[in-house]
Amino acid sequence: MSSGEAYGRSVTTGETDHEVTVPDVVGLDVDLARRVASDAGLTLAQPDPDGPPLGALTWEQGFVVQTQRPAPGTRTWRHDSLVITWRRPGGGDPSGVREPRRPGPHHLDAQAAPPG
Repeated sequence: MSSGEAYGRSVTTGETDHEVTVPDVVGLDVDLARRVASDAGLTLAQPDPDGPPLGALTWEQGFVVQTQRPAPGTRTWRHDSLVITWRRPGGGDPSGVREPRRPGPHHLDAQAAPPG
């Protein structure tokens, strides 16, 4: 065994056992992306390091990865974060409607006008 191999470094490639290749998770369901990242040795994370964990934001099913950082194919350290943004397929706000919609003023004018 060479001295380079003793320290976990491949003599021919210069890569260490502590480096991994970032997988492409864009377009995957967030749960699947989490498994793919974990299998690659990375942790999926949301963009705001001071915010709630990714699982708290995406616990509801149906979110799809929209962007990722670092880019696929990049070499990074094992256990590093793979930061993603996500969306619901078909768009829309995941919070839903929180209050009833009221008709616009034009609707009230049509009711008040006498038939004629």
